[in-house]
Amino acid sequence: MSALVITGVPGLGKNLEENFTDQAGKKPVVISTWDHGLAANAEAWKILNSRGKALDAVEKGVMVTEDDFSNLSVGLGGLPDREGIVTLDASIMDENGRCGGVAFLERIKHPVSVARMVMEKTPHVLMVGSGAQKFALENGFKLEPKKLSPAAEKAYKEWLKRSEYKPKANIENHDTIGMVAIDAVGNLSGSCTTSGLAYKMRGRVGDSPIIGAGMYVDNEVGAACATGVGETVLRICGSYLVVELMRQGLSPMDACKKAIERLVVKNLNYREVQVGFLALNKKGEHGAFAVQKGFTYALADSGGNKMFDSDYFLR
Repeated sequence: MSALVITGVPGLGKNLEENFTDQAGKKPVVISTWDHGLAANAEAWKILNSRGKALDAVEKGVMVTEDDFSNLSVGLGGLPDREGIVTLDASIMDENGRCGGVAFLERIKHPVSVARMVMEKTPHVLMVGSGAQKFALENGFKLEPKKLSPAAEKAYKEWLKRSEYKPKANIENHDTIGMVAIDAVGNLSGSCTTSGLAYKMRGRVGDSPIIGAGMYVDNEVGAACATGVGETVLRICGSYLVVELMRQGLSPMDACKKAIERLVVKNLNYREVQVGFLALNKKGEHGAFAVQKGFTYALADSGGNKMFDSDYFLR
């Protein structure tokens, strides 16, 4: 298998390889969705490489993407709903089965950190809307300006000319960053954060903040995350399904593939959408599979920080 070595994130090399699945396990390791996963992995790796906890790694890692105001699918720089307002969703889960999520959250920079606070400071799993925002403000978060990023504002004004709604595969209008990691002592955690579908109906929530849909962790078995059109993932509890398939003995790659096959059966419009799953098992082995060509993911371990193309269903 050939690899293209590119100048990389400080401390980590970047390699681009195709269809990298179910390789021999290493610990620690972190994997995340799409090209923006490289920078997120680099931050997560700082923690993992210092024998830090996977939970801290998956939070701090995706915060890098949430901080990137040029990213149109994650964080406050993301594309808005049909009314021109950015709403954010996120979730996090640790090795003990503790989990937290926020949905329909406005004007808070790091929804993944609010999700962790829901997990650690409340008896709840999911908080939404104005209640989630109030909780965030009461716990030290600040209200960010109510404005679109320049790129999002330009795209929104262009969209308003026709006001058509149709997600396009592999285009930055429906993507998250999902991240799962295993630390040096073998504990797993996961996170997921997004600004959701571009130009969605006001109040729409996708799979990302829903435990078992956008992300799921079972420390006995493995962890998985999803990206793409959330409605299709919600219909099959996608990330939970991937983990349960690994529990039955499937490899991470085969579990992702089986989940995509289930998704295709349950969604008649599957040819029009993109969904990708990532999985990491207790051994540190990983795999990926998508509906269509074009799903990329990043992996960081002791060998570097690398970008890969996932295998896919539609040939």
